[in-house]
Amino acid sequence: MFEKITSQQAIELEDKYGAHNYHPLPVVLAKGEGPFVWDVDGKRYFDFLSAYSAVNQGHCHPRIVNTLIEQAKTLTLTSRAFYNDALGVYEKFVTEYFGYDKVLPMNTGAEAVETAIKLARRWGYEKKGIASNEAKIIVCDQNFHGRTTTVISFSTDPDARINYGPFTPGFVTIPYNDLPALEKALEDPTITAFLVEPIQGEAGVMVPDEGYLAKAYALCKANNVLFVADEVQTGIARTGKLLAVNHENIRPDMIILGKALSGGMYPVSAVLADNEIMLTIKPGQHGSTFGGNPIAARVAVTALQVVTDEKLAENAENMGQIFRQAMRDIKSDMIELVRGKGLLNAVIIRPKDGKEAWDVCMRMAENGLLAKPTHQHIIRFAPPLVINEAQVMEAAEIIKKTILSF
Repeated sequence: MFEKITSQQAIELEDKYGAHNYHPLPVVLAKGEGPFVWDVDGKRYFDFLSAYSAVNQGHCHPRIVNTLIEQAKTLTLTSRAFYNDALGVYEKFVTEYFGYDKVLPMNTGAEAVETAIKLARRWGYEKKGIASNEAKIIVCDQNFHGRTTTVISFSTDPDARINYGPFTPGFVTIPYNDLPALEKALEDPTITAFLVEPIQGEAGVMVPDEGYLAKAYALCKANNVLFVADEVQTGIARTGKLLAVNHENIRPDMIILGKALSGGMYPVSAVLADNEIMLTIKPGQHGSTFGGNPIAARVAVTALQVVTDEKLAENAENMGQIFRQAMRDIKSDMIELVRGKGLLNAVIIRPKDGKEAWDVCMRMAENGLLAKPTHQHIIRFAPPLVINEAQVMEAAEIIKKTILSF
């Protein structure tokens, strides 16, 4: 077993031996269960980040843990050089679960986005007839699709881009939630796909106008362009439906999944599409050593079964309404706006006496609730979807007490 270390020791070790590419809250966590985490000193916190919506099923869900352990004792990795007895079972389960012909399994959300980009380009050349190396993909400003070189090539966040060029060409950026801009961009015959987050999480839980996604989908269909939904953060029941696109009853040409696909237990991601798109990639043209490994396959099946069996989408919808109302009931000029869907919510913080969202998060941690600011003035609140009403109200009281203390 590892030796027990103090918070200070853990922080100093990361600072000395780790790259400085994150700025965490100074809390050192050692245990998690359901909607709670505990630090090395045994203090309990509500987790209102859920590892950026990866632990939707709650920390250390016993069913998912048991699946992981059992498979880890049997067979962990074969690579895709051979068949294994878990992958096909998972592929059948996940394609039927979401209603697509095929799945391409990967590990991380960014890898899945890269996979979708490659698929969209191949479809553009082989099915739509775009001239070689001319295909373009429409994206939205303020997007967040990962950290790879190609993905940051179409980011509009300066921190994601500075001194990382040269960048990958082939992307057209338009404003989010702007149908006329999309319609104009779609006039270009070399457009192969529109890649979009149904709700922009990292941008501060930007929820588009009602009907935006359905109308954007219709515009894509009218122009023979693929509609690709990045549901890495919004999918798997987070917004009160199994997928965020389900709120508008659309079926994207491609769905990108990650994070909660494994309940946060293991890196598992996937791209779902029908045969016309998926079969444009032939053997040897794309892959991953770990993608579709037996642990990932078994864990993902159990993680999705938990979502269904525990009615986590319904719970997210109900608890989200209760949470947003509780936030709107806080009488403070520090709260500028509350927005969200299901249990993906944001509170916009108006600075007061030099105190900003970071200061609010620091004091919330002192009071027993963990959340993280995005864009300096926005706090995202996204607890595990297993949270119940009493816990939501207890957490809301912590947030209220913290805000009013300023």
